[in-house]
Amino acid sequence: MYFVRNAENHDVTVNLAIETYLVRNRVVDGPLLLFYINDPCVIVGRSQNTIEEINREYVESRGVQVVRRISGGGAVYQDRGNLCYCFIKDDDDSFRDFASFTGPVVQALQRMGAQGATLSGRNDLAIGDQKISGNAMYVAAGRMTAHGTLLYDVNLDHVAAALTPPKEKIESKGIKSVRARVTNIRPHLAPEYQHLSTAEFRDEILRQLARQSGEEATEYVLTPEDLRQVEAIRQEYFLNWDWNFGRSPAFSVERRHKFPSGLIDVRMNVEGKQIQDIRIFGDFFALDDVADIERALTGVAYRPESVAQALSPFDLTRYFGAVDREEFVRLII
Repeated sequence: MYFVRNAENHDVTVNLAIETYLVRNRVVDGPLLLFYINDPCVIVGRSQNTIEEINREYVESRGVQVVRRISGGGAVYQDRGNLCYCFIKDDDDSFRDFASFTGPVVQALQRMGAQGATLSGRNDLAIGDQKISGNAMYVAAGRMTAHGTLLYDVNLDHVAAALTPPKEKIESKGIKSVRARVTNIRPHLAPEYQHLSTAEFRDEILRQLARQSGEEATEYVLTPEDLRQVEAIRQEYFLNWDWNFGRSPAFSVERRHKFPSGLIDVRMNVEGKQIQDIRIFGDFFALDDVADIERALTGVAYRPESVAQALSPFDLTRYFGAVDREEFVRLII
């Protein structure tokens, strides 16, 4: 089993660039596990509306960095009490099969004393009814990654203050607030593990995962050429305002619905009975770029039959997961 410990980098823009580079480039022959621990930041999903997911005044006043990741899913707050893990391997049609990736992590936590740890819902790990981990996936260049957070010893008050999720997301989970949804892993571990720092917790998780796989853990150290390409990705995406925030028109129509596969939020202008400037946001996991759907609907008559016809060439599950086509048309119009 190969891994990248990545112990010295705490800048989220560097760490996301490293992950993106390792997904796009086969640096080892086999699966690869990457770890990173970030300074305070908010990471939003690829298709989310950044401005509506964050408490902008709060994050700006405290220097909390805000970035958009390559994968779908929802927004997360992280600090040095959070451990990120990322499994990278060849694409084998296991996209959205979170259990196959999170299972070993759950087993590792259980062996460390967190007996109640389990996969919860679509893509979360939880202890009881409280979330300890969010997970996401994406595919690039024939490779795929499943990555997630582990709330080991995060400042949970900052989690609640930095994020402003849509009320539909909170209501769909039957709870009252972000703060009520989450808990740290540390107090749930056996006493012999509760003294660990986040870095020591990372190393223990690595030992547990290596034990499960029956393979020796072999570290891959990024080369100067690797780091040169990482920096190019960082500049193109994670230091780019257009990527992190994007520019959105003033929308005249806003439609939102929580599907089993995630929240879908459609914004558009309707001019002369035609759809214009359409943007689709949400926390769904897309195999293909939702910009394909946005382009197909631009200029289409704002009628159900016209929207349905424009969407007919597309397999919507590749963009939004399990959505009913007729229900999706009704969402738009």
